[in-house]
Order: sequence, then structure tokens, then C-alpha cells
Amino acid sequence: MKKKNTKLIIGIVIIVAAVVYLIASSTLSQSQYFLTVEELQSNQAEYVGKNVRMSGAVLGDTIKYDPQTLELTFQVAQIPGDHRVIEQMGGMSVVLAQAAHDPTLPKMTVHYVGPRPDLLKDEAQAIITGSLDENGIFQASELLLKCPSKYQSELPEQSK
Repeated sequence: MKKKNTKLIIGIVIIVAAVVYLIASSTLSQSQYFLTVEELQSNQAEYVGKNVRMSGAVLGDTIKYDPQTLELTFQVAQIPGDHRVIEQMGGMSVVLAQAAHDPTLPKMTVHYVGPRPDLLKDEAQAIITGSLDENGIFQASELLLKCPSKYQSELPEQSK
């Protein structure tokens, strides 16, 4: 009877260890860094070819789209990665407007192949997943865009 219990315990330990290993290896291989434009540029060599996620303010005058090849390029400007800093600066809509019109902020070119998103416009917040290439261009595999008007709590009063 004691021999059967020992075999059962060993079997359970092996199964639990295998499940823990599979979960850990899957999580590590799918993990992504979330970085700002400035962090990517300052540590560019470290992030080349790695799957990362970046956020920035879209610069509307840099948007170029070819509907034949579905190639889209645009630039994003640095926005803070800390939500407390964003709140101190007046909220996300203020931060996006300032970032889109401040020529001194770090900027990065984004390249994406796919249909042009409807919300891709000046001052939109872009959350981009992809990898940095050797030339410093962010090769996007996924784009998530948030319209700046989403961050405005109330509409301005309209004149009568």
C-alpha cells in the first residue's frame, strides 16, 4: 500500500512540474516590453528584433499610405509612460496635443503593412506592437489607436 502511494505522489509531482514548466516557458516567450519612444531610442541596440510595445502621439503630417501595397508609415512623438505624470500635465488630450506640436520631443518612424486604421490622425495615441529594425524604424505588427477626443470629458459649448 505504501509503494502505491509513493508512485502516486511521484506521478502527481511530475505532472505538476510539467504544467508549471509549460506555463512559465509560454509566458516568457510571449512577454512584451512596454516602452516610450525615448526609451527605445536610448537603448536601440538592446531592442533590435525584440517584440516590444510602444506608445506615442501620431504626427498627422507624416502619415503616408499606399493603398496598392497597404504600406503605411508615420511618426510618433514621445509621450510620458507614467499616468501620474500625464494627469499632472493636464490629462491625455493635453499631452497628445503638446507632443504632436513640440519639435523638440523624440520621434520614431513606424512602418506597418495592412489596412489604414480609421482613427489614424494627428494627435491620436498610438499603442504599437512590433519590433525595432537595424535602421531604427519600428516595424509594427499591430496598431491600436485612440482618438484624442476620447480623452475630452466634455464637449466645448457651441455658440448659438
